[in-house]
Amino acid sequence: MDLFRSEPVAQPLAARLRASNLDEYVGQEHLLARGKPLREALEQGALHSMIFWGPPGVGKTTLARLLAQFCDAHFETVSAVLAGVKEIRQAVDVARQQAAQYGRRTILFVDEVHRFNKSQQDAFLPFVEDGTLIFIGATTENPSFELNNALLSRARVYVLKSLDEAALRRLVQRALSDERGLGKRHLRVGDEAMQMLMAAADGDGRRMLNFLENASDLAEDGEEIDVAMLQSLLGDGRRRFDKGGEAFYDQISALHKSVRGSDPDAALYWYARMLDGGCDPLYIARRVVRMASEDIGNADPRALSLCLSAWDVQERLGSPEGELAVAQAITYIACAPKSNAVYMGFKAAMREAAEHGSLEVPLHLRNAPTKLMKQLGYGDEYRYAHDEPDAYAAGEDYFPEQLPPRPYYQPVPRGLELKIGEKLRHLAELDRNSPRQRRKP
Repeated sequence: MDLFRSEPVAQPLAARLRASNLDEYVGQEHLLARGKPLREALEQGALHSMIFWGPPGVGKTTLARLLAQFCDAHFETVSAVLAGVKEIRQAVDVARQQAAQYGRRTILFVDEVHRFNKSQQDAFLPFVEDGTLIFIGATTENPSFELNNALLSRARVYVLKSLDEAALRRLVQRALSDERGLGKRHLRVGDEAMQMLMAAADGDGRRMLNFLENASDLAEDGEEIDVAMLQSLLGDGRRRFDKGGEAFYDQISALHKSVRGSDPDAALYWYARMLDGGCDPLYIARRVVRMASEDIGNADPRALSLCLSAWDVQERLGSPEGELAVAQAITYIACAPKSNAVYMGFKAAMREAAEHGSLEVPLHLRNAPTKLMKQLGYGDEYRYAHDEPDAYAAGEDYFPEQLPPRPYYQPVPRGLELKIGEKLRHLAELDRNSPRQRRKP
């Protein structure tokens, strides 16, 4: 036996089943069906630089390879996880050789392009600009945030979607029938097992094929892969959720907007999705407290206390008891009367504080703890509100002298703010009738 002879490495099922032409490609009909934008560009030979943005396992790399094959272009690939400017320059040299010797265009495919920093991304620009390279980048993150504007302006962004049930079924059927896959073994997958496979895949074709391959290792040739086999493999599978990634921000946004829209059922759904995906419940609890201030405010001040209590319960008891308390808070604030008056008033005050600089505090509002301060007039003519009728110093002015009073806080006619608004209008009437009328806004 030759100890130094290397045996061929068995490829995973997903790699063996990689589509060899566009007709075998599964999913992304919104881009590749007849008459759709990317298909039209390909059939016309108008190959251009592009960015594929989509979740894992939806065919970004396969599609890039097929584009090169379809257009008879040389295909070079680098991974932004492992490569740097050196590898980019090597790819440029190869592209120049291909153009000089064979007259072929070169596609440079950069996987996980969002992992390149801005200066590394800039390294592509001259060669994309002069046509040396046709750049195709793949990313799971929002290109608007992760790629620089110069690169974005030179590439068209195509959004790839998670694979739907029809696409996932096609993949399983191909895997079971194609001799490159499991076709020689004559395996079957039952309906219930198929549903379990698709649920576990969560729109990720590569993930589903990996599950199917693992299950096939437990089955005899000609046997049916059943639920029991899959249960032993899948365990407690988590849905797609990446803290700090696009799915993370999309889902917390959906939760917040459901609360703001007074839909407790949708709010509970997005809360459950985030927990199911592995999100830290304490993060959600903190965001729920923010929602209570931003979207309910003084329309129902109890909302803030309830949300703080739910956060406290989550910290004290952990899961699952704490998660129920956070769910209680979410449903309460979703059903509560809504007001962003405090939020908007605070933003306006912060904006004017920044715009007007360091305006001095009027003398009558300053404390006078020393004799010198009293001699300088600190606190002179200050009216102590509790000594005034109804504990209100009508006509008094509390703004800096250079800044007329501003109505930052404007209560809405809902919840407790309905009463607060009535109170403020009454006080404004007292101001108007006071001999010491305050300056008008």
